[in-house]
Amino acid sequence: MDELNVGLLLFIPYRAMEARVFAALADEGFDDFTPAQARVMQRIGPEGTRMTELAEAAQVTKQTASFLVDQLERSGYVTRTPDPSDARARLVRIADRGRAAQPVAAAAVAEVESEWRAHLGVRDWERLRGALSSLREITDPYR
Repeated sequence: MDELNVGLLLFIPYRAMEARVFAALADEGFDDFTPAQARVMQRIGPEGTRMTELAEAAQVTKQTASFLVDQLERSGYVTRTPDPSDARARLVRIADRGRAAQPVAAAAVAEVESEWRAHLGVRDWERLRGALSSLREITDPYR
């Protein structure tokens, strides 16, 4: 078997973690959103984010971001509010239902990371986190 490229080696554990998070969320009644919606929601800042910035950060078109935000808003995960710094703009903010889902997702992530840390050992775990954090400096323009 050919050796897997680094991108795929990063993607496989990401998808495994994502599946665990979605399963934990579904167990708690948050089963009405998609991975695409979650990726947009993850990019909403604590004070809210403008749709154009959200689309750019999520690396989707403005139309796609708007469509996903419409769905999230209908499900009660986000709201749109006027931007206090620009009366023409609106901010997407996390709503009560979205805030209620966040600790469930965070607990699932912590559980997966704990398992991975135990599997790799503390030294390799810290090296992995350090290397990935360093790589983010050149791969995530929205950090």
